This record gives sequence, C-alpha cells and structure tokens, in this order.
Amino acid sequence: HVARAPNEVWSWDITYLRSAVRGAFFYLYLAVDVYSRKIVGWDAQGEEAAAHAAALIENATAAEKVDAKQLVLHADNGGAMRSATLEVRLEELGVLRSFSRPRVSNDNPFSEALFRTAKYRPDYPGRPFASKEEACQWAATFVEWYVHEHRHSGIKFVTPQQRHSGQAGAISQQRTLVYERARERHPRRWSRSVRCWKQPAVVWINEPTDDTTEKHALLFQQAA
Repeated sequence: HVARAPNEVWSWDITYLRSAVRGAFFYLYLAVDVYSRKIVGWDAQGEEAAAHAAALIENATAAEKVDAKQLVLHADNGGAMRSATLEVRLEELGVLRSFSRPRVSNDNPFSEALFRTAKYRPDYPGRPFASKEEACQWAATFVEWYVHEHRHSGIKFVTPQQRHSGQAGAISQQRTLVYERARERHPRRWSRSVRCWKQPAVVWINEPTDDTTEKHALLFQQAA
C-alpha cells in the first residue's frame, strides 16, 4: 500500500503497559497515519478487546473527517485485528483491511516504531501504572508531544501535525533557502551540496521491488 496524502493509509496496533498487579496489564491502542505519522486515534483499556478497537477506528475516522471508503487500515495478525467484531464495523464504514504477511515480524513497521518511541522516552514511567486513569494520563501527554512537538526523522524533522496539515512543504523550502544562503556566505565550510529537506512524496508499506512489479505485470497479462 502507498500513501500519497494524509488519511489514505493508517496503521494500528496494541501494546502492553505494566500494571501494579503481577501478570496483569493495561493495553494501549494507537492508530497512526502512515503518510504524516500523526497519531489519529488512541485509547488505554484494561483488556484487549475487538469492541475497543472498533470504537477506536470509528472515532478516529469521525474526528479526521475521513472518507472511510478511501482508507486502508493496516495491522498485524493479532486476535483483536482479525476479530469478526472489528471486521463487521470496518465493512460498515467501508474501510479496506490490510494485514502483515504470516510469520513476518516487521510488516507493521510504523506502529512498531511508534511504540518504541513511546517506551524509550525519558518520561516513560520506570514503575508500573497504578491505575487505568494514570495510564490514560501518560498516554494523553505522550500523544500531545508526539503529534505537536516531536520532530520526526522520517518526515525531515517536521512534526506529524505540520505534515498532516500541509505546512511541512513550506517549512522544508524555507530550511533549504537558509542552508543555501549559509553556503553562499561561507563556501569553504561546505564540501558538498546542502542537505536535502524535500518532503517524501509517497510512503509505502512493503514497497514492491522491480522484480515483484514485473511478476505482477506478467501475471496480469496472462490472466487477460
């Protein structure tokens, strides 16, 4: 799947949050826009359930005013992701589902990278969460920081909200201008061209190789 604009491809997943009870966890649900890296929906619950997942996506599409029939929702092959409850709700919304390939651990990279960022933040609690309310409070703070303050390396160090709202292109152009003027003033400090700040035009989940594209084209011709 390829995203050329916001709200075309989303990725979502669930991760564990430690609770004060041994063997018990809270569950953080996060949905992220693949193109902009904006967190478009989140929730923290005391259980992993398809009903929570369905509500998450329904609320996110409403908040983003998404034409759900043009949206691809990517996930791994977990129980909540494959559940009939979520399948029915997504069919009602018109959302197209996409899943990781069987036995491939890195087919949902955007959600995996997001969870790693969350849990390696300096303010991630070193002790378990005492309650679901405490987990929700931390999650809300993280989402606010990630969307509006975090300069994401995958989108040329603009915030997800800046890219999602269409501001990133102008910001990148201004940075390029600043770098070019600096090189003109002090050419001896530059051994190469200025850093490329151009925003990525498209973002793929499993970009096909040339061999894969040729095979698909051949199969299409044979079928025709």
